[in-house]
Amino acid sequence: MGKYYCLIAGLPNIALDDSKLTCSINEFRRELDGILTKADKKLIDLFFLKFDNKNLIAHAQQPDRDPDPRGCITYDEFDALFKALKEEEKPPKNDRIPPYFKVFLEAWIVEGGLRNALTATASTWEDRLAALYYAYAMKNPNKFVADWFELNLNINNMLTAITCRKHGLDKAGYIVGDNEVAQALRTSNARDFGLGDTVDYLPDLQRIAEENDLMVREKKVDLLKWKWLEEHTFFKPFGIESVFAYLLKLEMIERWTTLDKGTGEKTFREIVGAMKKGSENALEEFRKLEMKN
Repeated sequence: MGKYYCLIAGLPNIALDDSKLTCSINEFRRELDGILTKADKKLIDLFFLKFDNKNLIAHAQQPDRDPDPRGCITYDEFDALFKALKEEEKPPKNDRIPPYFKVFLEAWIVEGGLRNALTATASTWEDRLAALYYAYAMKNPNKFVADWFELNLNINNMLTAITCRKHGLDKAGYIVGDNEVAQALRTSNARDFGLGDTVDYLPDLQRIAEENDLMVREKKVDLLKWKWLEEHTFFKPFGIESVFAYLLKLEMIERWTTLDKGTGEKTFREIVGAMKKGSENALEEFRKLEMKN
C-alpha cells in the first residue's frame, strides 16, 4: 500500500451537508489513475463493482439496456461470460470479472432468473447478488475496506429487521448475507436481537429507526457512516484508507445533491403508508432503497 501525501493534501475539504459537489465519483476515479499502486487501485475497483452488479442484472434481464456508466465491465465481457455458462462451456479468462458473477449467473440460468426476475419474493435476485458482493468484499485483506462493507451490510440488515418487527413481517427472508449479525437478526426475538454486547452502534440505529421522516433518517444513517469513516482513518491520514474514505464521502454528497427532494419525500410517504397496511411489496421497495446506500 502506498502513501499519498500530495494527493490527500490537495483534496478539498468536504462535509455531508455540502450543497455543491466538488467532483463526481467518476471524476475522482479518473484523477486517481496513474497515482495509486496496482493493489490500491483494486480497492477502488471493488467499490465500483456495485455498479457492475447493477449492470449484470440488467444485462441478464435485457441485454440491450444502456448500462450504468459507473460500471467498468463491458457488454462484450458480460455477454461472453453469460453465453459460455448457458452453453456449459468454460468461461474466457478475465481478471476484471469477480468470481461471484459466475456463481450468480449459474444460479440465474438454472433457476430461470429471467422468468422469475420480476416476481415479488422475499429473496430477490438483487438480494442474492448483494449477498455475494458483500461476502466477496468482506474477505478483502485490507481490514478497513472489509470492515466498511460489513458495517454497511449490518446497518442495512438491522434497519430492515427493525422495520419488519414494527410492521409484523417475517424478517428472516429479508436479511442479506450470513455473517454473525445476519444470523442473529434472523433468529433472535430480543429487543436488541442479542447484539447489544457486540454491535456498539445498535442503540444509534434503534434511535434512527424511530425517525418518521425517512429523508431525515437517511441523512442520520449517512452521518453515522461519515463518523465511522472519520474515526477509522484518523491514524491513517495519507494511506489508501483515507483515499477510499474520501471516495465514499463524495458518493454520499453526490447522492444528496442530486436527489429530487420533492419526489423523494413523496416516494417515502407512499412507502410508509403502504407499510402501515402490512404490505410486503412495500417492504421490498423499502429494502431496495436501503440497499442502494
